[in-house]
This record gives sequence, structure tokens and C-alpha cells, in this order.
Amino acid sequence: MRPLQIRGRFFTAVALHLTGRPDRSFFDALDARLAQTPLFFDNAPLVVDLEQAEGMDSADELLQFTADLRARKLSVFGVQSGTAAQARAAAVAGLISLPGGRDVPLERVSRQGSRPEAVQVVKELPQASKLIAQPVRSGQLVFADRGDLVIVGSVSSGAEVIATGNIHVYGRLRGRALAGVNGDSSARIFCHALDAELLAIAGLYRTSEDLGPDTPRELVQVWLDGERLRIESLK
Repeated sequence: MRPLQIRGRFFTAVALHLTGRPDRSFFDALDARLAQTPLFFDNAPLVVDLEQAEGMDSADELLQFTADLRARKLSVFGVQSGTAAQARAAAVAGLISLPGGRDVPLERVSRQGSRPEAVQVVKELPQASKLIAQPVRSGQLVFADRGDLVIVGSVSSGAEVIATGNIHVYGRLRGRALAGVNGDSSARIFCHALDAELLAIAGLYRTSEDLGPDTPRELVQVWLDGERLRIESLK
């Protein structure tokens, strides 16, 4: 048995864009967003975008800011789009520096809440489906980066399934499901039973808190109708 294995892993991260300095008004707005849509940030890795930030080039300032975020149970681990001075300060503060990602466009869905996803796009690849012939357990993340994701089994609470195309779950869908993450508004989510914590297509999100008692739960499809995320029965 080998002592270790090193594998590449795709993941989504919340990109928190900082404008100016993180003053009291910033934290008031952040606290209001956390109160409105807590599931968007639950156990989600967070990157602070410094492109429009003022200061934030000292380790002490970044350490305090990081502590304030973690006190709100936000899992910040790095910064992006910072200057050389900010990158050096981030390293001293124990944060990694990342290049700026490509944000999924979410501004248009502020009525239902948003969670900016930093998705780094390397190049265009041919479409291909990814088949997972077993259940997806809590804590796992599965990403089909070149097409549809097909899961023969259920998706557990706390798991995350992501695809640039459609998502097919031949079982109960719990956890989070994000289809069309590169902006494909024609993508859909299909599942045998719906009990998801979060659903998203091309950047438009809904959480379990948004699903009313009349929402279909068996043999359903999720799709975009203009600016609206719809959930309908396949029966």
C-alpha cells in the first residue's frame, strides 16, 4: 500500500468581493446576507477577492479580517486578484494567493439570493458524460467538467455534485446540485426523489428554504424558464 496519493480535485469556492476596506457597514451588510441565505455559505470554502480592496497589504490587517470572517463560520482559505504586497501579506497570514477566477453571473438573481462561484476555465474541451455508479457520500464532491453527470444512486446530505451540462440522479438527491456551471442556461437537473439543500442552474440558485410544500418531490426535473428556476414532475 502506498503511503500517500496525490490527485487533482475540482471544487467550487465562494468569492467574496471586497470593495474599499471592511468597515462596520461592510460587516452589517455581510451579517444581513448571512441571516437571509445561510445555506449558501454552509461549509463552503471562501476566497476574498482583493481587486477593489483598499489597504489589506499587511499581515495584521488580513489576520484580523480573517478572524472576523471565521467568527461568522466562514471558511476563508485564500485571496485572489491581489497586488504583490497583498499576496506577501496573505502568505504571512496563512492564506494562499490564487489568480482571479471566472465568476458565475449571479447578479441577475438577487431576489432569490446568490453565491458567486469562482470557476477557473482553462480551455474548451469536447463534451463528455461522467458516470458515477455508486452513491455520493456526505462530504464528497463530484464534478463533470466536460458535460453531463450521471449518478446511479443517491446523493447524501453534505455532498456536492456539479456539471457543466445536465445532472441525472437515479436515486434521492440531497446535498447540493449545480448544473450548467459554465453558464449553460439550457442545462437541467433530473432526480428520482428531491430533498436537496441547494439547486442551481447557470448561476441561479434556490435552497431548501425556498421550496414550498407544493414542490414536486418524486421524479422531477429542474430547469430555467427565463429568470425563474422551475421544478416540475416528470409524471
